[in-house]
Amino acid sequence: MFKNFDQISKNLKSKFFFNYNISKFTWFRTGGTIDLFCIIEDEHELEIILHNLTNETPIFIIGVGSNVLIRDGGFRGIIIRLGKSFNTLNINGNSIYAGAGILDANLSKYAYENCLQGLEFFSGIPGSVGGAVKMNAGCYGFETKEVVKEIFIFSKDGIKKKLSNEDIHFSYRNSNLSDHDIITSVVFKGQLGEKDKIESKIKEIKKMREISQPIKTKTGGSTFKNPKGQFAARLIEQADCKGLTFGDATISTKHSNFLINMGNATSKELEALGKKVQERVMKKFNVYLEWEIKIIGDNSE
Repeated sequence: MFKNFDQISKNLKSKFFFNYNISKFTWFRTGGTIDLFCIIEDEHELEIILHNLTNETPIFIIGVGSNVLIRDGGFRGIIIRLGKSFNTLNINGNSIYAGAGILDANLSKYAYENCLQGLEFFSGIPGSVGGAVKMNAGCYGFETKEVVKEIFIFSKDGIKKKLSNEDIHFSYRNSNLSDHDIITSVVFKGQLGEKDKIESKIKEIKKMREISQPIKTKTGGSTFKNPKGQFAARLIEQADCKGLTFGDATISTKHSNFLINMGNATSKELEALGKKVQERVMKKFNVYLEWEIKIIGDNSE
């Protein structure tokens, strides 16, 4: 699948890791061996790498390893992560130009430093800008779609495109961007505000998150999407799933919409526990909980 990449890797600054154990990189600290893990140096090298992939090569883009569960059987393909050159932030008027590798929290901090309001909620979202756009991440009543002006992506065939907010077709925790679309940069729109009020809002969000979420555990973030008009956490709790365990995986007693690896859980245990929660909620409320966490990889072990 990657027969040419030994030679290609010698001529590029991007980092290539063949047969890489991805568990070291995910927030759950689980997952098997992937064929190729690549940290991209810059857009030029990304284009070269994409042009050397076959159409059949499975590809997945990873940010900081949150919001993803990679199965123990690993991933037969290439997982791409954007390197340091994608961690840029610039401002022009009320617009912020952000590399897709920027942490959501750092985007929020940068907006605060430049007295722009409307992006405070990113301080409560784990992960990076690219992932936030692709899944229309949100918290505390705000969503990414509200502040995105336009994005730049590379398609799997190495073609760079600019998409407006309207092109992306945002919906709840979703967009029309595929797993193969690689977001490289995003233009966000803010509004001029008072710095002390922006700071106060960020502190409020951080405090709420610390109080209500198990942020110092091996977790991937919110596990299930909220069904329309309901809260997944409330349904999970009322279905007697709070604190439920399977192997070394557990449902948080602090916030029941968080799966936690208590130490040595496998991806199989985490996924099985999630399915058990889905079954209990369906049985009690006739409501299907859709995964918010992205599950990828080989089901075999």
